[in-house]
Amino acid sequence: MMKKQKYWSAILASLLLTSTTDLLAFTLSGDDQDKGKAIANEADRRDQGWGDSAAVMKMTLRNRAGDESNRDLRVSNLEIINDGDKSLTVFDSPKDIRGTGFLSFSHIEEADDQWLYLPAIKRVKRISSKNKSGPFMGSEFSFEDLSSFEVDKYDYRYLGEESVNGLSSYQVEMTPRYEHSGYTRLITWIDQVEFRIQKIQFYDRKNSLLKTQVFNDYRQYLDQYWRAHALEMQNHQTGKFTLLEFNNYQFQEGLSDRDFKRNALKRSR
Repeated sequence: MMKKQKYWSAILASLLLTSTTDLLAFTLSGDDQDKGKAIANEADRRDQGWGDSAAVMKMTLRNRAGDESNRDLRVSNLEIINDGDKSLTVFDSPKDIRGTGFLSFSHIEEADDQWLYLPAIKRVKRISSKNKSGPFMGSEFSFEDLSSFEVDKYDYRYLGEESVNGLSSYQVEMTPRYEHSGYTRLITWIDQVEFRIQKIQFYDRKNSLLKTQVFNDYRQYLDQYWRAHALEMQNHQTGKFTLLEFNNYQFQEGLSDRDFKRNALKRSR
């Protein structure tokens, strides 16, 4: 009986996968806008249901001259159904910024809510919706870049196919709907097998290439969810570079809304 159940479970899983693949192939037969959004929807669908996660992160900053500085951080995330996710980032070193915390509530249609806790003045500062294009703690990642990916935050246009990181990938243009975005558009490469983002090009408000982000060292968790363990961000206009390296990923640790309240910023030291 057990073998028969496993047999039918395997058939059902195969049918569901085939159905999803056929549906995506059908949608990709539409116009470029439909194709672009279908690819984004599939990437989003494959990363649903992970619940919560935590990891440690090393941030490396490099200026045009090649000088480097390092920072150690802790990051936790909470998946929110029917809205954007929540995240909490805490700096552990160097000593002068230890205890600095960043809390972000992403939203689908409204502006994200973001706060920065500065232990030196023991104050929680709200990040204005008009200032999210500013650099996050001196890195080449902006506050806007730290928001979770939500499909309805953008309009889409399919551009074609190209190999990135050795993988055949879809190339999709994403135009932010957020009126205060620091970008006019993003060109995104998403691999055709696992639908993981491989590279993003960011264009500034003058529509000039500003930054390129590359995703490396993907690893799979819970037999389903992929996470890049190295994120590179190159600023083409300043020559500066930021590397984020993730380790010790943990999932479904029982985190809840209580762990992402504004008071959590002060408790996180």
